Amino acid sequence: MQQLLASEAGGGPPAFLAEIVALMLAAAVIGYLSTRLRIVPIVGFLLAGVAIGPHALGLVRSQQAVDVAAEVGVILLLFTIGIEFSLGRLAAMWRLIVIGGGLQVLLTVGVAVGALALFGVSWQVGVFTGFLVSLSSTAIVLRLLASRGETQSATGRTALAYLIFQDLAIVVMVLVVPMLGDGGGSALDIATALGTAVAVVALVLVVARWVMPRLLETVARACSPEVFLLAVIAICFGTAYLTSLAGVSVSLGAFLAGMVVSESRHSEHALGEILPLQILFSATFFVSVGMLLDLGFLATNLPLVLAAVLGVVLVKGLATAVSAVVLRVRPAVVVALSLLIVQVGEFSFVLEKVGREAGLTPAGLGEDGTQAFIAATVLLMVATPWLGSGGRRLGMAVERHGGPAPARPAPAEAPDAASGPQDHVVISGYGAATRALAAELAAADVPLVVVTLNPDGAAEAEADGHRVLRGDSTRRHILDQAGVVAARVVVIPEDEPEDARRIASVVRTLSPEARIVVRFDTATDLAELVAAGIDTVVRNDRAGNTSLSRTVLDALPGAANRFAAAEARRPGRTRVDVDRIVTFRPDPETACPHTSTIQPVLPSAPGCEDCLRAGTSWVHLRTCLTCGHVGCCDSSPERHASRHQQDQDHPIMASAEPGEEWAYCYLDETLLPPAAGPR
Repeated sequence: MQQLLASEAGGGPPAFLAEIVALMLAAAVIGYLSTRLRIVPIVGFLLAGVAIGPHALGLVRSQQAVDVAAEVGVILLLFTIGIEFSLGRLAAMWRLIVIGGGLQVLLTVGVAVGALALFGVSWQVGVFTGFLVSLSSTAIVLRLLASRGETQSATGRTALAYLIFQDLAIVVMVLVVPMLGDGGGSALDIATALGTAVAVVALVLVVARWVMPRLLETVARACSPEVFLLAVIAICFGTAYLTSLAGVSVSLGAFLAGMVVSESRHSEHALGEILPLQILFSATFFVSVGMLLDLGFLATNLPLVLAAVLGVVLVKGLATAVSAVVLRVRPAVVVALSLLIVQVGEFSFVLEKVGREAGLTPAGLGEDGTQAFIAATVLLMVATPWLGSGGRRLGMAVERHGGPAPARPAPAEAPDAASGPQDHVVISGYGAATRALAAELAAADVPLVVVTLNPDGAAEAEADGHRVLRGDSTRRHILDQAGVVAARVVVIPEDEPEDARRIASVVRTLSPEARIVVRFDTATDLAELVAAGIDTVVRNDRAGNTSLSRTVLDALPGAANRFAAAEARRPGRTRVDVDRIVTFRPDPETACPHTSTIQPVLPSAPGCEDCLRAGTSWVHLRTCLTCGHVGCCDSSPERHASRHQQDQDHPIMASAEPGEEWAYCYLDETLLPPAAGPR
């Protein structure tokens, strides 16, 4: 802080700022390029670290600030993993975790010990090396599965179970590795360390059951995202610090803190708040890993590095395949799984650091072993997307040309096997308006999810029998959990347009097709709403406006709609949705000089205003693109659209007929085609 203040007083930037800027800029640019090239962003972060590290461009030479940020990244990463590993979830897939994941780790360690023993390496070093190799990258594998939509596939579910066991096994490994160094610890020392871990876990479970739910409930009642985020951060780092005082690693403490939060009803809310920070610091962690790669060492010791890569692939691939065969999964899954999780994981770097402090190095090769391990790990991480794709294709080929499939399919204990809600309605908040809407939807057998920060509103919605998700609707993770990508309608009954726009902008990035319905008591700028992705506005101050319930039900074909009969009895033919914002982008090549008058509008009535007033019918409808007035065309007896133009001097009207996307300028007598591309 003193250095920062001194730099500010002297007019110069802080000494570390240039390196931080280089780190963030490289991560952002290469991460963006990786996304455009359909490569997992984590791979991009690794490559960014290689590029800016001291062994390449040298943009970052002092790693002190980077190391601190990376350690924070590890803590937050383990914390988020702990939140996702609720006790119920672990119990639901115990067979895949214990038998499959446990056998995979034991076989990997056993083969590593045996192989290294042939070269005279001690069993302690062999066990340590086996630990390093047995761990896979949870972050890379899960991100890869999600991007390909394979999370619920047989390969995805089995991989998830293996990753869960590995992440849980880190708890034991972190405790055992120090006992292996310095000549090895006694059985009593190891038993004492494990006993300490069990005691800490037991204490955490007690807190998780009796203290944490009440604490988070109290904090959530403040309905302040800032206060809730600070409380969650305090729980994460506070638990990590307290466990470190008991001799347990801060990584284990962060994981246990996540487990504590997972037992609360506000776990998804906590995860949604913490994820942006976790992504930032985890990116820093992967960049720091890439910075460890010494390109000079890689070039001069390429045979050693390639041998390390080949050894990891053979040992781990074989162990994974054998464990999957024991589970009697399909041959295609065996092959795909073996190559998907063959890489070495991010937590192996944490474990390597623990081993280094205990005097252990990979394969007992000292600094060369450490550098070979780092190089092999980075190369395997970068290659994971291609290994995963190759394993999937190879597995399908093996199954097509191989022998008969096993008699029993893959185990079905994995969680989330059933898909989430489809064609449902997501409601943000639970107040008077949405309470009535939820009742209408439930009566029409329409599935719905209520998202709210208010604990009282959440409790009331649950008491009414609705599915509830506690969290902030502006958080992408919360909307993901609500199934926005598969929702037909998203309802945002916010009083403040700014709040509705923020929520809608996130919704639209997740679901281009969902209909976003907002509700306001006053007029607002429609252009800003359209820019945020909102397409339907229910305004209570408009005469003749339909209700929120009617608007939502009308967007759900097949739903029981008590308004349908009344609508059918009204005169005329075409009906205009008065809550749907009308937008029209003319072809930029048009010569009409009046297109500047076009703006987003709300239709003034469900049919021709004057015909409805007189009780007559019409032929076709037009909507004024200046004020939203709805009138009948020149084919109708009264030609009210032309009359509106003459009275108001509004030049352009758009067709309101289904399937017609054109407008007409009455002043120029010109037909305006729409611009190409999405409207």
